[in-house]
Amino acid sequence: MKTTVKIKNSEIKKLLDIEAYQFPKYSTAIINLANQNAQGTRPKVVGQMSELIKQFPGTKIGEWEEWYLEKHPEAIQKATEKISEMMKNLKDVMSKIDRAMIEKWVKDLVVIKTFIGLKFQEAIIRKGAELMRQKYRLAKPAEEAKNIDGYIGNIPVSIKPMSYVSKKALQEKIEVRIIYYEKKKDGLLIDYKELFEW
Repeated sequence: MKTTVKIKNSEIKKLLDIEAYQFPKYSTAIINLANQNAQGTRPKVVGQMSELIKQFPGTKIGEWEEWYLEKHPEAIQKATEKISEMMKNLKDVMSKIDRAMIEKWVKDLVVIKTFIGLKFQEAIIRKGAELMRQKYRLAKPAEEAKNIDGYIGNIPVSIKPMSYVSKKALQEKIEVRIIYYEKKKDGLLIDYKELFEW
């Protein structure tokens, strides 16, 4: 007997006696994109849903709708308004998107962002060298085996994500200075503290 079963969303709706809306093809992807940008269904707009569902005393979809709207009477309208405004912005920009712009976007993603994503360690080391007014070089394979990513002057450095700090106790001891980074939406947040402490 098979013990692992996948239940599709459409079947879950049937099992819970929920009437399924039929949306035109691609429409949910576009509305979802508008919502992501507008942040229309964030907890500050519609409430913390995971907490609300725990508080809900009923069992049926109709009861949930009534109970929820009693608690948050304006939430649906507020979310709809935010998403509608963003949809107007998306419609406006759609007329400006042509094949040339799409090609630039693809190149930016495939060529530029891939290169930056894979080569950002060199940028971190180079910036550290600028701060210390030193030359830099990347590590050779034998040095990489010792957790060295590069040198700033004659100082060996290792580049690690900030999440590494919490795992540090579990990790092997790295005998070089560590430069920590955190990826942000608009770039990197870098902690060069160890460079200047030793």
